[in-house]
Amino acid sequence: MVFRKPPDGGWGWVIVVVSFFTQFLCYGSPLAVGVLYLEWLDAFGEGKGKTAWVGSLANGIGLLASPVCSICVSSFGARPVAIFSGFMVAGGLMMSSFAPNIYFLYISYGIVVGLGCGLLYTATVTITCHYFDRRRGLALGLISTGSSVGLFIYAALQRELIDLYGLDGCLLIVGALSLNILACGSLMRPLESSDSPPPEKACVDKVPDQYFVYHEKDKTVEENISILEKGYIDEKCANNMPDYKQDNILNKNVLSSINVNEKDTYKKKVVEQTNFCKQLAKRKWQLYLNYWEETVVLFKNKVFSALFVAILLFDIGGFPPSLLMEDVARSANINEDDYHVPLISIIGIMTAVGKLTLGILADFKWVNTLYLYVTTLLMTGVALFAIPFAKSYLTLAMLSGILGFLTGNWSIFPYVTTKTVGIEKLTHAYGILMFFAGLGNSLGPPIVGWFYDWTQEYDTAFYFSGFCVLLGGFLLLLAALPCWNACTNQSSKLPPNTYSYKVASSA
Repeated sequence: MVFRKPPDGGWGWVIVVVSFFTQFLCYGSPLAVGVLYLEWLDAFGEGKGKTAWVGSLANGIGLLASPVCSICVSSFGARPVAIFSGFMVAGGLMMSSFAPNIYFLYISYGIVVGLGCGLLYTATVTITCHYFDRRRGLALGLISTGSSVGLFIYAALQRELIDLYGLDGCLLIVGALSLNILACGSLMRPLESSDSPPPEKACVDKVPDQYFVYHEKDKTVEENISILEKGYIDEKCANNMPDYKQDNILNKNVLSSINVNEKDTYKKKVVEQTNFCKQLAKRKWQLYLNYWEETVVLFKNKVFSALFVAILLFDIGGFPPSLLMEDVARSANINEDDYHVPLISIIGIMTAVGKLTLGILADFKWVNTLYLYVTTLLMTGVALFAIPFAKSYLTLAMLSGILGFLTGNWSIFPYVTTKTVGIEKLTHAYGILMFFAGLGNSLGPPIVGWFYDWTQEYDTAFYFSGFCVLLGGFLLLLAALPCWNACTNQSSKLPPNTYSYKVASSA
């Protein structure tokens, strides 16, 4: 399919608006799941670790399935995927209102809603990139704040709906609101050229005719024989030839010679098609080998390997506060009358501020994005260590704001990945990193919950979370120290597929 040049405006701004609201509607409830987490603890009476799996799956499954999501959007387009995913998110939320146990929520809320969110995220990012080139950073920054604003609003909205209609009514209403994703998806008009040439035939249609055994015009051996028999008998009957014995002998000789020729032709075609299938399988296998070779080369890059460990540890330790902060406040016996704004709402709005601020800082030439990202990791670890010492709403609110702002480092993570592996390998490397980020999202909250079930307090859990984030930050910092530049200077002597990272200078 041929696309026009990205207009960097026009209908593209409509795409930005509908993508913003799509992320707002689909990610609002999963990111603000901490409000529902308290209700599920009371409703099902399960442990904190087991209950935390619901929210962690909803936020991690989309990242884990990012390769599948990319294939779906590439195959069917952003608009059909967005509309279908809207039904998934809305249906999963409504199904969750009828959950008889926590295991049902694993499927309805964790997998169905989580996968729908992953598909919608891929669709919105893809369609936005099609419409923007020069202003792509601004457009992506605007739509990414939709999830943060959704977290801010849905935290208060779900709490109010629970007070008015109960947990089941809240999920039904939130699911109904998610149906607005269908309207947003219908406006994601693909950027196609009106005078573009017709799409090329699929690879199968390009295969020469000699590689196919059966053709639409070809007849099988039995059909050819029956036609010859029928035509020969009709001809004899028309000419009133009584010598049936002679006719039968002649007919058998003709049919036997035709049968031999057809068998030879059939065998030839089978051999040709077998060779074609072997070549196709060999080519596919070579593609798989190249993919794994490129993956091995990526991990030979010390900075990429450290980045892989850092993102995994960051999501294991840094994601649980957005899910568990409300329960932390309740465990600290903080009076609910002191709640002016839900802690999760504070995390949400400060995440939006952090994304915009850090994204703007990353555009300055004198800012090293890798060191900026490392700084956010180290500060996040320190903030996590401080949570056990917070015994009032004010201190928890301040820590929630700090953690939310630092979590906005997601906006500069693509910059860091690009600087590490280069733009030509960004897609491959980013897909690997997002998979492990989803793994961290899925494991983090249950691990913290299990620590609480084991010790009956959150202090040890957040010490563990802070240690994980600090460890990842220090490893990434060590891998990017200027003392490694001597190795980087030899990169020109390495094979062309070898990647290295050079710390950005002030130039």
